[in-house]
Amino acid sequence: MVEFSLGGSGAQCLAVDRAERDTVYVGLAEAGVHRSRDGGLTWADSGLPELGVFSLAVSAADGAVYAGTEPSRLFRSDDRGQSWRELEGLLELPSRPTWSFPPRPWTSHVRWIAPSPHDADVILAGIELGGLMRSIDGGATWQDHRPGAQRDVHSLAWHPRVAGRAYEAAGGGAAWSEDWGTSWHPADEGRDRHYTWSVTVDPDDANRWYVSASTGPFAAHGGGDPQARIYRRRDGEPWQPLTDGLPQPLPAMPYALLAADSRVFAGLADGQLWESRDRGDTWTAVKLEGDTLSGVLALAHVTRVRDAKIDSELDGL
Repeated sequence: MVEFSLGGSGAQCLAVDRAERDTVYVGLAEAGVHRSRDGGLTWADSGLPELGVFSLAVSAADGAVYAGTEPSRLFRSDDRGQSWRELEGLLELPSRPTWSFPPRPWTSHVRWIAPSPHDADVILAGIELGGLMRSIDGGATWQDHRPGAQRDVHSLAWHPRVAGRAYEAAGGGAAWSEDWGTSWHPADEGRDRHYTWSVTVDPDDANRWYVSASTGPFAAHGGGDPQARIYRRRDGEPWQPLTDGLPQPLPAMPYALLAADSRVFAGLADGQLWESRDRGDTWTAVKLEGDTLSGVLALAHVTRVRDAKIDSELDGL
């Protein structure tokens, strides 16, 4: 059932607290971070000092909440959004003067934040457009763009069970790391589209991961035909386009991919939601009841235990 909230707010990123599953954070384009303690029924401003929020994350390791903004600033909350402090070390990187977002070249933003689920001190942050940065002390200090990674970072992911394994989707292709994000390996063979946007990884298999891709930024975001596809990579083999059941090419950009419970979900820019129950082999459109979605920008998976019954839910934006 689709329930619509925060209509017209400019919501564009989402994070769920795994320790308190009814606590949800949403980043707004011009109104900071809003927090819900009741699963999205009601919302309150969390008082972030910067208004343009492009990325959010909640650390599975220690519960810290991170918010990335435009212009590029990174904030951390250690009390579930009650108060925030800026991680100023990010702006001390030598590459900072070169950071520039092409549609607004005078500025840039923190497009993605990925705290390691295995080590609370390790954090990855992607600047659009500037590079993939890494911290090993909880965000106090930062290492500049990592070797082998793409600079136009769009999304990042850690494997939830294999420590140190990370993945990137970016404007120039995809990459992966096996050393906690210290160095990265390109992963582009087999794809005929290299403008990758969303990345997700099978929680049961660190060698099976997925990206969405288009032919370029104008095709992806221009409102026309994105010529988009979803790809899967297994065991280091070339990327495979996933076609069974999906329109070819997709009529709207898959802005959000999510792998969970042997399933893969794809949320499209026009509000469609697609699901695979066999790890990407075949796909069906999800028939949504309730409010109409104009677009899907983010997806989150929540598992709740109620009276010895496990309920698996999907939150979206």
